[in-house]
Amino acid sequence: MMKRKVPADVIADEAQSERKKDKRKRMSIKKKKRASTGTMDVKSGSVSSLASNVTSCESVMSEDENVPDNMLDVTAVLCPPVTPRTSSLSRSTTFFKKPVLPLSLLKASEEDTATPTNSPLPPSPPQTTALDSHTASLPLPPPLAGRAYTVSVALPGSICDNAQSPELRTYLAGQIARALAIFNIDEVVIFNDNPGVKVRGKAFEGVTKKTNANIVLARILQYLETPQYLRKALFPHHPDLKYAGLLNPLDCPHHMRREEKYPFREGVVLKRPTKKGKGCFVDCGIDKEVYIDKELIPGMRVTVRMDSESNNGKFYKGTAVSPDAPRKELGTYWGYRVRLADTFSATFTESSYKEGYDLTIGTSDTGDSVDIVDIRHFKHVLIFLGGLQGLEPAIESDESLKETEPRTLFDYYLNTCPNQGSRTIRTEEALMITLTALRKQLAENGLD
Repeated sequence: MMKRKVPADVIADEAQSERKKDKRKRMSIKKKKRASTGTMDVKSGSVSSLASNVTSCESVMSEDENVPDNMLDVTAVLCPPVTPRTSSLSRSTTFFKKPVLPLSLLKASEEDTATPTNSPLPPSPPQTTALDSHTASLPLPPPLAGRAYTVSVALPGSICDNAQSPELRTYLAGQIARALAIFNIDEVVIFNDNPGVKVRGKAFEGVTKKTNANIVLARILQYLETPQYLRKALFPHHPDLKYAGLLNPLDCPHHMRREEKYPFREGVVLKRPTKKGKGCFVDCGIDKEVYIDKELIPGMRVTVRMDSESNNGKFYKGTAVSPDAPRKELGTYWGYRVRLADTFSATFTESSYKEGYDLTIGTSDTGDSVDIVDIRHFKHVLIFLGGLQGLEPAIESDESLKETEPRTLFDYYLNTCPNQGSRTIRTEEALMITLTALRKQLAENGLD
């Protein structure tokens, strides 16, 4: 008769079960030996019978009347009381009864706040913290001080002509926009350094090598500065913005989410019928429309001061204010303006501020080192950056300028990257370098 062949996996399972049985037998034998010899089981944490059978050293020594008193202390050290070991959870429960929190958040207990009867000081009242109740909240940080001074940057639009493709040209504009937002630039001026090209006039036809790079750069910068919920209403489909999806968002403070609450918001005026002279409605990117008391043209972008107290259920109420109000009142950066200049001199003469620029800074590799120059106080500063060949070609091409020496046109003519390792520094790189080098001095010398 042929024997039935047993599968290999069944044999392996039987061998494993036999090994487990042998292991359990060995463990039981070890436990019996420990109980007979009086050792302590470390895993279970129980004390063996040896501790109960050992005669106390303290009791034996105390029976002899001739033993000195200080001998009892020595025996206490030699024969310390045996205590059972506990697990890690029980140890933490035993030794750390209070929560491990900063002292400022710990609630004073009755024992800590109690004053002795012989103390002349009255008992201190218990502190109320955020841990006492669910409704309590930590105090909000104090509001930032307003900022009155402004920082403007001027650069030529011809820097986009150096890009090899429309995608790279669009990405270059995105790099400039990111730098402007990071360093809280309030205005960017795009000046024309090519006398044969007019900035204003004929309609623009898209991002190609035959188009005006000044307008392309200006349109992309405006698009990125606009909050996302307003772009559809303010920017229709245009060839200049074909590759805008490649750009990194600025994520400025005024690019708010739908649920965020802040005293100011950006909005666009809606074409909604209202009584004549009775205001208009604004879309601010929230769940309800905002009613303002001024009658504005539909499609216009407006900064609104939100009225948190008035809400009749159908819409919110607000007030139209200047775009500079968040910066002047709260010190909050609220984006940058974009301005086009036909010539280099128009950058100075067509200022966005009534008093003009009281400080101008030119940048070049032939200027003075920024490390040894201390700029003076200012209210509105304008920083110039050159194109592929620097500022000199733009100055020479401007017929309205009598002076062609750059040093005579600026209050400071600086080299913001001394000892540069490359023969040329691209404008988008020079922008980051210059603003980094001047950041501390601009913050200290700006007049508020």
